[in-house]
Amino acid sequence: MLAFIGRRILVAIPTIVLISIFVFSLQQLLPGDPILAMAGEERDPETIAFLREKYGFNDPLPVQYVKWVTGVVQGDLGISLRSNQPVSELLLQKLPVTIQLAIMAMIFAIAIGVPMGIVSAVKKGTVLDYAANLIALSGLSIPNFWLGIMLILLVSVKWGLLPASGYVPPGEDLWLSIKTMLMPAFVLGTALAATLMRHTRSAMLGVLKSDYVRTARAKGLKERRVILKHAFRNALVPIVTLMALLFGELIAGAVLTEQIFTIPGFGKLVVDAVFNRDYAVVQGIVLCTAVGFIIMNLVADAAYFALNPRLRKQ
Repeated sequence: MLAFIGRRILVAIPTIVLISIFVFSLQQLLPGDPILAMAGEERDPETIAFLREKYGFNDPLPVQYVKWVTGVVQGDLGISLRSNQPVSELLLQKLPVTIQLAIMAMIFAIAIGVPMGIVSAVKKGTVLDYAANLIALSGLSIPNFWLGIMLILLVSVKWGLLPASGYVPPGEDLWLSIKTMLMPAFVLGTALAATLMRHTRSAMLGVLKSDYVRTARAKGLKERRVILKHAFRNALVPIVTLMALLFGELIAGAVLTEQIFTIPGFGKLVVDAVFNRDYAVVQGIVLCTAVGFIIMNLVADAAYFALNPRLRKQ
């Protein structure tokens, strides 16, 4: 298994290098000049020259890239042009928030999508199958921002059951932290549940036609045991790998949901950084999310290797 993971890591290294080049080039694509914004309305030429020299904007692009990559390898992602804080500190402050949201959303996705996929496959062609597919299609079709706004209006404003927005760290008040995260996690989880349901259904349909499932039924085993122990267990390989990839997407793609519910995670940080032309923060966030997605791909490969006996034999 170590050799398998090692080969995957070797493949990931050039990918990370290409991502770093792309991330660094973002500062050339973003509109405006952050130095002019920092210089204020007067825009004193001496102040502008000082700031350009301080932040290395006078250096050629290759030199700037080498300096930036050298710092990244050492854990230094630069300094925020707005708050004058190290970017690594900002990311460490926001990362736990996004990870908490992603974990809760994945719990919703698994709790909804996997059982629906199993029932839909077992009851293929019945009312339950059509209902599960209709719910999955609705989950894929409804935009996250619309569902979030509707939940705020109904659950928070009209019924007063959950906080409409904001964030409370689990260390301060665990129950209140969970309550503030329930709605945004549900919004993100419903779309993932729809994807997970369709893949679970497809995997289960393929397994239910296999010989060992027919043999288990011929032995007189209970249908529940046949479905859960024999069929679902063998259908887990594509499902688990999909979960790892979806978790990576959650960390990288919760921007809109975090904006709607005013959650101070990666999404809100990157939006604020783009509007403020804070290049260092944007580069740090995009690089971290890209590397995180690559790591989740490695986790998916490892899970596939662990769950697939044929691959282990090879």
